[in-house]
Amino acid sequence: MPAEWENHEATWISWPKNSDSFPDEILPEVERTYMSMISALHKNEKVHLLVDGEDDELRVSSLLESIGIGTSNVFFHKIRTEDVWFRDFGPIFVTKRGQKERGIYAIHWDFNAWGGKYEELKKDTQIPEKLPLGGIPTVKVNTVLEGGSIDVNGSGSCITTEQCLLNKNRNADLNKKQIEELLAKYLGAENVIWLKAGITGDDTDGHIDDVARFVSRDTVVCASEGNPDDENYLTLKENLGILEKAKDQDGNSLNVVTLPMPEAVVYNGQRLPASYTNFYIANKVVLVPTFNDPKDKDALDIIQGLFPGRKAIGINCRELVYGFGAIHCVTQQQPQIT
Repeated sequence: MPAEWENHEATWISWPKNSDSFPDEILPEVERTYMSMISALHKNEKVHLLVDGEDDELRVSSLLESIGIGTSNVFFHKIRTEDVWFRDFGPIFVTKRGQKERGIYAIHWDFNAWGGKYEELKKDTQIPEKLPLGGIPTVKVNTVLEGGSIDVNGSGSCITTEQCLLNKNRNADLNKKQIEELLAKYLGAENVIWLKAGITGDDTDGHIDDVARFVSRDTVVCASEGNPDDENYLTLKENLGILEKAKDQDGNSLNVVTLPMPEAVVYNGQRLPASYTNFYIANKVVLVPTFNDPKDKDALDIIQGLFPGRKAIGINCRELVYGFGAIHCVTQQQPQIT
């Protein structure tokens, strides 16, 4: 699996809709978030956009045109989804880069709606088979794995959490060693770094993209909570300690950079999984979730410093996170073969 900062052919996303994730009072702002994302992405790579039908395509095209976004690099696909979390139910793209054979493959993992929490959303496990991938072969793996649960450096290392991948609501018959063997076989990740858990409010049982991310072959950013009274403080401190002792695929220590956490985002008394590590690295830009928080600027400045060749763009996600996810959760990169 290539690192996210390697060249993309395209980004895949699914347009938001009225659902349990985004009720009427939330949806318009979520749509504005998507328009901002597409505006930043389409200039430098294709955007493959799933919509439920013809009426949705016409409406979304009109919305994009109203803010000056041409659709020449936005490709609509009338494929109905139950929700928007493409990183988790969509395929994970991997490459073969040997001397005699080069190509790209779409790995179709099972999706069971984060341990069977949402019965209706399990239907989205069928989406990878419906995508027009232009001849890219699809490889089916009968194992539950969500894209947001792993992060790779493209050189053989992967970070994840025990809370998610060892959770019995995913693959009850697999132990840690067997999961590591699958990550090596299908993603080329022979060095797995296991953090403990994710953040409060995350219904995915600890996805790594709310906790820690590779930003280069040897550098990781890790969410850090400075308030000892915050419920994320101890978990994030423990994860940071693990990363500071971890080794990469070559046995070298990692460079670890901390990112602040925003103040708690609460809706109807429920804390939501707001985290700046849920950014998305695209061609020439990095889309960074913001939450109308004083720490937004600090997070943007840190991420900009880590990507001098890209522009860090803040994208309002205060409403998007109502659905328990942000920018990284709704995107999936398709790598470019060079």
